[in-house]
Amino acid sequence: MAALFVSPHPDDFRSLLALIAAEFSSSSPRTLTEEPPASLGARSRPILVLDAGDGDAVLSGAGAVSWYLANQGKRAGVDPKQQSQVWQWLSFADNELTPVSCADFLLNGLVRSQLQQSSRAELIRVLKVLDKALEPRTFLVGETITLADVAVATAVLLPFKYVLEPSDRKVLTNVTRWFTTCTNQPQFLKVLGKITLCEKMVPVTLNTNPPPNAKAANAGPPKTEAQLKKEAKKKEKLEKFQQKKDTEAKKKTQPSTEVRIPLPDSYSPQYVEAAWYPWWEKKGFFKPEYGRKSISDQNPRGVFMMCIPPPNVTGSLHLGHALWLRETTLWNPGCDHAGIATQVVVEKKLMRERGMSRHDLGRENFIKEVWNWKNEKGDRIYHQLKKLGSSLDWDRACFTMDPKLSYAVQEAFIRMHDEGVIYRSKRLVNWSCTLNSAISDIEVDKKELTGRTLLPVPGYKEKVEFGVLVSFAYKVDGSDEEVIVATTRIETMLGDTAVAVHPDDSRYQHLKGKMVLHPFCDRKMPIVFDDFVDVSFGTGAVKITPAHDHNDYEVGERHNLAFINILDENGLLINVPPPFLGMKRFEARKTVLQALKDRGQFKEIKDNPMVVPVCSRSKDIVEPLLKPQWYVNCTDMGKQAADAVREGRLKIIPDHHLKTWFNWMDNIRDWCISRQLWWGHRIPAYFITVSDASVKPGEDVDGHYWVSGKSEEEAREKAAKRFNVSAERITLRQDEDVLDTWFSSGIFPFSIFGWPNEDLNVFYPGTLLETGHDILFFWVARMVMMGLKLTGKLPFKEVYLHAVVRDAHGRKMSKSLGNVIDPLDVITGISLEGLHALLIDSNLDPLEVEKAKQGQTSDYPNGIPECGTDALRFALCAYTGQGRDINLDVNRILGYRHFCNKLWNAVKFAMKTLGDNFVPSEKAQLCGDESVSDRWILSRLSAAVGLCDAGFKAYDFPTITTAIYNFWLYELCDVYLVRNFETQRLVCRQTLYTCLEVGLRLLSPVMPFVSEELYQRLPRRRPHSDPPSICVTSYPDTEEFCWHSAEVDRDMEFVMTVIKTIRSLRADYNLTKTRADCYLQCIDAATVSQVQKYSLPIQTLSYSQAVIAVAAEQPVPGGCAVAIASDRCTVNLMLKGLIDVEKEVAKLMTKKGELEKQMEKLRGKMGKSDYKEKVPVKVQEQDAEKLRQNQTELEKVNEAVDNFRKMI
Repeated sequence: MAALFVSPHPDDFRSLLALIAAEFSSSSPRTLTEEPPASLGARSRPILVLDAGDGDAVLSGAGAVSWYLANQGKRAGVDPKQQSQVWQWLSFADNELTPVSCADFLLNGLVRSQLQQSSRAELIRVLKVLDKALEPRTFLVGETITLADVAVATAVLLPFKYVLEPSDRKVLTNVTRWFTTCTNQPQFLKVLGKITLCEKMVPVTLNTNPPPNAKAANAGPPKTEAQLKKEAKKKEKLEKFQQKKDTEAKKKTQPSTEVRIPLPDSYSPQYVEAAWYPWWEKKGFFKPEYGRKSISDQNPRGVFMMCIPPPNVTGSLHLGHALWLRETTLWNPGCDHAGIATQVVVEKKLMRERGMSRHDLGRENFIKEVWNWKNEKGDRIYHQLKKLGSSLDWDRACFTMDPKLSYAVQEAFIRMHDEGVIYRSKRLVNWSCTLNSAISDIEVDKKELTGRTLLPVPGYKEKVEFGVLVSFAYKVDGSDEEVIVATTRIETMLGDTAVAVHPDDSRYQHLKGKMVLHPFCDRKMPIVFDDFVDVSFGTGAVKITPAHDHNDYEVGERHNLAFINILDENGLLINVPPPFLGMKRFEARKTVLQALKDRGQFKEIKDNPMVVPVCSRSKDIVEPLLKPQWYVNCTDMGKQAADAVREGRLKIIPDHHLKTWFNWMDNIRDWCISRQLWWGHRIPAYFITVSDASVKPGEDVDGHYWVSGKSEEEAREKAAKRFNVSAERITLRQDEDVLDTWFSSGIFPFSIFGWPNEDLNVFYPGTLLETGHDILFFWVARMVMMGLKLTGKLPFKEVYLHAVVRDAHGRKMSKSLGNVIDPLDVITGISLEGLHALLIDSNLDPLEVEKAKQGQTSDYPNGIPECGTDALRFALCAYTGQGRDINLDVNRILGYRHFCNKLWNAVKFAMKTLGDNFVPSEKAQLCGDESVSDRWILSRLSAAVGLCDAGFKAYDFPTITTAIYNFWLYELCDVYLVRNFETQRLVCRQTLYTCLEVGLRLLSPVMPFVSEELYQRLPRRRPHSDPPSICVTSYPDTEEFCWHSAEVDRDMEFVMTVIKTIRSLRADYNLTKTRADCYLQCIDAATVSQVQKYSLPIQTLSYSQAVIAVAAEQPVPGGCAVAIASDRCTVNLMLKGLIDVEKEVAKLMTKKGELEKQMEKLRGKMGKSDYKEKVPVKVQEQDAEKLRQNQTELEKVNEAVDNFRKMI
């Protein structure tokens, strides 16, 4: 491993540059603070030793070391152009910034109290150059942080810490914004910690750590006791003074109700999103107690409670988890322990790092390893949720393995077991031979095959054949007849115990009561008649393997057939004759097929479309296996859950999921809750052995010999009472299995509040559950059933099922496809190399990694650009139409980042318009002096409020985002802000303020960060009583904002049609800067009056010189271009005298000739005899569209030529 020698001095910016660059490197070196070996020569630190045995492999100096490390992490530029730019900034940092940053104010580790004025001026001058360069940019080079940013940021580190006061930083807005963004990057924070910016420049001793020999040399003579006491007292006073200063500085740097730093010139997501969330959390804005004396006090507005769908602890969210918003009274966070997923991750880690299995460690030590992993890695999801701006009450965060929740799980199991709702039975389960565990249906992927396919299977060197149907014959006992059957799993014929045919199938009526002979063992098997057989499929005869097929299991039950298990837990064959005994299941597949051929009983093999069940965790082929397990009897609970929806007590949104709900609930099967794992809630059930001759030994599947309890002592007392013997005669063996993770998740809505020991009245039942529709049965139904069973109440009143997020091509997100997107990568951006690196660190096998890399390269050739949290949230909400899956395109998210920039610029412009001394009225209300433009924008604002209010009530998020987007972009920015405010009265500024303040409040639940940043810049209506943050400000409602006027809207719609027509004419005649007179010919007097009323906004927004209303019977001056705006108004734009008509005609004729040539060429191509046969359909469609466009353009050119010639 490489070794990096750095200075121990915490303010040595050259060493800090190397250390931060190392954090970006793909392979971080070992860091050493001692003096480098003498063998390296007299070199200044930092020094990077690549190979201690090779003198040439030593790099020294901050520039060389940091370049090498950053280049390893792809942070030195993605192409030669960017690399050159990075070198330029390195030179700027070294030659321009470093001298003025350090030379004049660092002397023997002290910052001077008074800088030379010339030096300070020089520092500000150089930083202004940097400020100008950063004006349009987030980072110095490209769209992500590079070595250029690291080098320049470390060069200005000391001035920002010790010299640049708030007044300086106000002048250097862009540099300050950029520096804050850089130093809040995880790599910077790891090296530098949290940077405290200078508040007032005072003499400060830099934090130095001189070598021990230096201390000894400067120590001087020993000090007396009196001197030591005096120094100690002085030191104590200095520390108190420093603490007081630090507290004051901290208060100044924390967000307040008014942010005094001016808005940076351009929007930067990282700058905006860096500090607000910790402030919201610290202030308790997300807690239900906020603004209330007691949580138990009655709230007249009611209680809103929603618990988060607990994501797995195993890793990270993908974009499908990022779909909830809206203010809440309590949004309770939590995380489930994800039994199988977590165990798989830790087992792979153990094997990879230590070459050990869990069995090598033992159960207790393995569980310790899982807890260590959870404590180290398990908070990634919480970090992601915070980055997403989720307004969760983190003090109430719960983990399903916490003691409080574990107690509730035990209680739930014991109650339901004692009632007989939970029982023991031996049935078929989904078995993963790799995991050695039963798995739930949701953990089984259905892989569809169209025919013969070779699939990789864990534990097999060669791929295994699937997607074929093998036909073979069973001989009928006592005759020469045979019955031909077919199977896709030929190895299971070793466990066959019957052949089934349909009762009405005439071909087999004569075989009633007959037997067939098994070719490989002395087994006679009955021919049974059962309705489940499809007469039209194959020969109409079906082999029956009751112990290894779900349908066959039911046939076996109905006809009392033998159940022969031929597989053990590892997938090896048992209960079969040689040579098959002990074989691996898919090796036996080949051997059985060959043996049938040898006996002459093989008939044929052909392709067969089929679905193969694959374990989502291990990628193993799932086997139906008979195992004794614990089950929940769901019949009564399922009926109650179905009735709750039928009777309207529980509402499922959108309602097209009702059919699925009733189908599941009305046909519900009992739920297997046993999992053969070590990580999870161990089942609190004990098998009883009684040391008494009068009590016969029990069997595993006999529920009478099982007892449950919170402890072995409690269980022993129950067992002794049941068998009427003393406790000493009872021996107990606790079940080794753990409970299905969905069991603990099923009681999550009330276990998080301390059930059964604590009062649930405040927050239970909850108000709403929001989750994905793909777990409607696996989680939602079980919460409803268990809530009703254990508390007698529904856990929530409504269930909102959001869409499934797919990629831009409509494919489900899958790691193997490389299309799983981490929300943080969309928020902060990531290079293509970074995406590839994530795959390498995953659990995919090498072949899947290569396939996924290809998918990433195709979808994200330039990586994912930085979009920010707000843009991501807005995009997800805009996409989330009820009942539709989301095909998420990162480019659309980037489009909403540009929308954020538009908001930023709009508010920045509006703040200048309002002026520094603007004071808003105490209440948003009409005064009666509003202009028609004011009344219109307030009408549109009220309409947006109404749409958002209705949208939230109906969970119609696209309506909300569309209303907000249209108001800000097309109504406020494109129309109202274009007006001339300088000549308008104060009422116009009050209207503008209302639009900004209410518009940001509408936006806040969707874009919390940028709305808070902009809201804090606005003056308050009631500074002493208004809430400190937009996130605790009431959401606008239609009672307060009731100014919507259909009449005003209609008038303005007409006006905007006229304006767009004028703008279109201006574009046609290339009037980019020239203003022309506009004559609007109106059909009647009412339209004339309307045009005159709105003449000023028409003139302003259409860039016209003058707007003149003309009655229908009045003539219009010659020399006008004409266009129809509506059936009530025709636009006449005066061109005469403004343009050179002959020159314009000449240009148009040239254009006409070019178009005609293009069309002639296209028609010649399309008219060839073999065109339709040889040219791809897509190209034919493109040619036809191009011809149509050229024809339309030619018609416009001819029309324009005719209009111009009329003017000559």
